[in-house]
Amino acid sequence: MPIPRKFDRRPPERDETRINERIRVPQVRLVGADGNQIGVVDTAQALKYAQERDLDLVEVAPEARPPVCRVLDYSKYKYEQEQKAKQARRHQKQVNVREIKLRPKIANNDYETKKNHVVRFLKGDDRVKVTIMFRGREQTHPERGEALLMRLAEDVAELGTVEQSPQQDGRNMTMLLAPNKKNPEPAVAAG
Repeated sequence: MPIPRKFDRRPPERDETRINERIRVPQVRLVGADGNQIGVVDTAQALKYAQERDLDLVEVAPEARPPVCRVLDYSKYKYEQEQKAKQARRHQKQVNVREIKLRPKIANNDYETKKNHVVRFLKGDDRVKVTIMFRGREQTHPERGEALLMRLAEDVAELGTVEQSPQQDGRNMTMLLAPNKKNPEPAVAAG
């Protein structure tokens, strides 16, 4: 649950981009509003150039020597930067890891139900962590758990591949399944 604004004591995020009077270097490499490079000029002269055109002087490459500044409308520039970041986030894919827990002595009907869950997760492009929990003397037969995991991997082989083979971890044995990469279906020629 997010913290209500009145109780949030963190300082507000500040924009680190230096504009106009906040640029405190003696000289800058100036790029005009049309994108043409004007050259290395004094900061005061660059600021005057921007103000004559009712635009802002914005530092776009602070690491360069001298820093690169452009003459542009800062609010429009900031909006475009936000749109680019939003577009980049849209193309990122969220990877979820879902977990299914089994017991080594699982009944067939229960196994089928769990297998159907794994199939549903893999079809939804989620990774699946399959865990087998051992109790008491079941720990003396880890090969049964491994056989069960491999059986599950074979049953869902057309949808997913084993990303991490079965590993014993204390009382549990885990295996990670990843969805298969989707290949674009070849177009069927009309005959």
